[in-house]
Amino acid sequence: MSTLHDPDARGFASDNAAGMHPDVLTALVEANGGHVASYGGDPYTSALTQSLRTHFGPRTSSAVVLTGTGANVVALQALTRRWESVLASDQAHVLHDEAGGLEHVGGTKVIALPTVDGLVDPADVERAVQAADNPMRAPVGALTLTQSTELGTTYSVDQLRDLVRVSHGLGVRVHVDGARLANAAVSLGLGLGEFTTHLGVDAVSVGGTKNGGGVAEAVVVGEEHAEALRRLVKPSMQQSSKTRFVSAQLLALFGGDLWRRTAGAANAAARDLAGVVEAAGAKITRPVQANGVFAELPPHVAARAAARVPFHVWDPHFSPATVEVRLVASFDTTAQDVARFGAVLAEEFARG
Repeated sequence: MSTLHDPDARGFASDNAAGMHPDVLTALVEANGGHVASYGGDPYTSALTQSLRTHFGPRTSSAVVLTGTGANVVALQALTRRWESVLASDQAHVLHDEAGGLEHVGGTKVIALPTVDGLVDPADVERAVQAADNPMRAPVGALTLTQSTELGTTYSVDQLRDLVRVSHGLGVRVHVDGARLANAAVSLGLGLGEFTTHLGVDAVSVGGTKNGGGVAEAVVVGEEHAEALRRLVKPSMQQSSKTRFVSAQLLALFGGDLWRRTAGAANAAARDLAGVVEAAGAKITRPVQANGVFAELPPHVAARAAARVPFHVWDPHFSPATVEVRLVASFDTTAQDVARFGAVLAEEFARG
């Protein structure tokens, strides 16, 4: 098959647009050949299970899944009963960008919480739980938090500890949507478990696709939810028969320090990107704490620049005269990519 895309194309639309890290591709090749047991009965999945336990704790259980949406749906089903609801940030992917997957597959209502820079406040959790304590409403079973958030920010350890404490005190389980968990860990200077399961988080969606993988996601839960996790993967249509190829990707990332190196490169590129965006004349609108950069641009400047170097408008009504845009750095973003975008943006500002 001939190449059907331009391999030299670069942009900041999403870290999903990047290819796979060469080490992950090598892992796929090494996992190929011969016949091994299917549906997770292979040595790569077994090795991954042990690797994830070194990160999240020896008594955790994990499952390999195919998509980030699937990871969230499986994890949140494992934490909730059929009649319960889930609290989520008003920016959350599970609320806006998963096509009602949790509601469709799990039958679980999602309730939005107000946020500042994408971060949930414990007081709002408490108010929402109390408001739902009514026979006419769906009681709250779980809180889902995105780390790093959809706005590129990260919860501190203290913030997460407070959210877990308040939630557990109300009988609510806690899930972390970690599509960009590695980026948050690098930003905080912590291991993957130190700000999740070690704080009492009940379930974690562990993302690999956005950080150098191809189809590479996992769910990690505490031991009390292990049986639910085991039972839910297949009926949620997240069970791969040739599981070794998904596990091999995740093992390449999390079996050593590749996850940290790829996330670190993306975070560093985002900081550099924020610098050239400001130098071109734009205002950064959110704290740059992971690999996302949000900026305020005149709409015509944004449209012309995005036609040359792809990125997305996040809020088309940010102000009467501007839009808010999102730029996402990837593990393979180069200094040349950043410099080129800075030049493009400066040229479009100069055009007026």
